[in-house]
Amino acid sequence: MAHSGPKSPHPDTLAVHAGQSPDPATGARAVPIYQTASYVLPDTDTAAALFNMELPGHVYSRLSNPTVAVFEERMAALEGGVGAIATASGQAALHLAIATLMGRGGHIVSSASLYGGSHNLLHYTLPRFGIETTFVPARDVDAWRRAIRPDTRLLFGETVGNPSVDVLDVPALAAVADANAIPLLVDATVTTPALGRPFAMGAHLVMHSATKFLSGHGVVIGGVLVDGGRFDWDASGRFPTLTQPYEGFHGMVFSEESPVSAFLLRARREGLRDFGACMAAMTAFQVLQGLETLHLRMPRHVASTAIVVDFLSRHEAVRRVHHPDLPAHPDHALARRLYPGGCSAILAFELAGGREAGRKFIEALALFSHLANIGDAKSLVIHPASTTHHRMDDAALAQAGITPGTVRLSIGLEHPDDLLEDLSRALRASQK
Repeated sequence: MAHSGPKSPHPDTLAVHAGQSPDPATGARAVPIYQTASYVLPDTDTAAALFNMELPGHVYSRLSNPTVAVFEERMAALEGGVGAIATASGQAALHLAIATLMGRGGHIVSSASLYGGSHNLLHYTLPRFGIETTFVPARDVDAWRRAIRPDTRLLFGETVGNPSVDVLDVPALAAVADANAIPLLVDATVTTPALGRPFAMGAHLVMHSATKFLSGHGVVIGGVLVDGGRFDWDASGRFPTLTQPYEGFHGMVFSEESPVSAFLLRARREGLRDFGACMAAMTAFQVLQGLETLHLRMPRHVASTAIVVDFLSRHEAVRRVHHPDLPAHPDHALARRLYPGGCSAILAFELAGGREAGRKFIEALALFSHLANIGDAKSLVIHPASTTHHRMDDAALAQAGITPGTVRLSIGLEHPDDLLEDLSRALRASQK
């Protein structure tokens, strides 16, 4: 009887082991922290080969670092991609993707439901470099299709919008992207590989703010960009940065050098080299600690969020709750289909009494920390219109599903009974 080969490890096993074996020099089981800027080169020939990337190895930690490489390999394994590049922040990961794909100018079609920092980059900053973005409603697939222009180089959205908590129909948008030979980049920060994998839904590129759930403890800033390896850059005809000789690296044609990972090659050899937004070794080590418990934490985040959503949806001081767990949410069925294990530990709601009630509510909380972050072990609260999305005008806020009275919660790992007690007290205070 023929025997099949070894089974691929489960995702929660990959989160603990992928990309690393015990250190051969010391036997250390934990990933060593290679806190070094550069690496001794044994001889001039080897040095030349390393700098030309003819040999694998490390020459300078802006380009690669052994600790960071473990995190990159682990994320590629968890997402099912061909490789990954770790960056200094989630913002840096988004910028790296865009800069790698665009030339002088270019056009992006993006969901209007975005993290405020991403919206700022696309709406205010990139136009200075001739890169324009058309924002469309996340749910309107026809609007995405209509917005595509001859110079469109990227479709971009978040698996779950922050803070509007709408769900991106990744399979539908992947079909639009494929039909137009344009890559779909998905920000999967809110869902993480523990709840869903965008590559399996058709996405071409995936990014994360590793600051959030991947780390899980609010102690570092980091990002990561993962390539699914299935986009045909040559056939598309839209990406000369990948298909034409690059004088900055000996006339290399990246799609010829590596048809599978051309994007990653250019992003590392140009993007990390010239823009310099690399991840530090200590950051990678700390995010790796978070990854080891990701598949334990996310179900707890999701379960506690469901309890909070139910509580708020029945409270007289709350006008409306935004979360796909609710049957009335327009993305309820889509969320159940794409993320059967739950899709979000963030939620938004509208308080009776508007902005002033929101102020009273936030200031009355004790367990919830008032700060600009999500994905922490601790529960968090913020008022987006005056903080994370303060540069957006009322029209842009409305398009993103945010009102002046919207409050966002990120549900942590505390006991849900204690969270409900804290929320009850603050809700009473908000109505006085």
